Amino acid sequence: MIRVTNLGLAIDGKTILHDISARIPPQGLTAVIGPNGAGKSSLLYCLSGLTRPTSGQVSIDGADITAARTTDRARMLALLPQVTPALPRLTVADLVAFGRWPHHRGRPNDTDRRIVAQAIRDLDLDDLLDRRLDTLSGGQRQRAFIAMNHAQSTPWMLLDEPLSALDPRYASDIMARLVELSRPGTGRAIVVVMHDLAMAVRHADWVICLKAGRLFRSGPPSETLTGAGLSALFDTPIHVEHLRGRPVVIID
Repeated sequence: MIRVTNLGLAIDGKTILHDISARIPPQGLTAVIGPNGAGKSSLLYCLSGLTRPTSGQVSIDGADITAARTTDRARMLALLPQVTPALPRLTVADLVAFGRWPHHRGRPNDTDRRIVAQAIRDLDLDDLLDRRLDTLSGGQRQRAFIAMNHAQSTPWMLLDEPLSALDPRYASDIMARLVELSRPGTGRAIVVVMHDLAMAVRHADWVICLKAGRLFRSGPPSETLTGAGLSALFDTPIHVEHLRGRPVVIID
């Protein structure tokens, strides 16, 4: 379990996060939602240990994440930033294989190769292995980076807006794959910062809502992703209805 206790973050004298306390279950998919500027990405980076909070603590299974060594942290969690690096000469196969680096440190073995091959299959990249990243569509490129994180074989994956700028087909495809990767029994939990409320309502197992740098609400979707709750979170009328047995978000 990830536990956030009285977390505060200030950058250049500006307070970004205010006294946040929350927990994230060790399985399933947790969506982090909220208005622009709510502090969602900042919280994710604090969870990853790459940003040291000004106050409070983030612990994973009782261990302070900021006190962990870099190599230990890389085996504990994988982070996909909102803006991925430009690696034009790299192929899909090369990129996914990089996910094993924290484990083999430059000396891959059969286990590493097997895990990379499975990650490639899980993200349906077999036909793209020899393609350079700069020749891929946005959805294909995003799948490749997620496969790299998947190959890292960490119990936690932290993704910052992985659906950003994707068309509905690719967004739906990637979200479905993330759900599969985080099911009970997989040994992995996924935390996703997202703006697509329709995807959150349909797929999230747990939700953290931020507003103006503060924890607005957290809990299961039945408590957090209601019309009243979302309306208050985003300061606009929002309804959650059901169509063909699935929840649908309607914004007035």
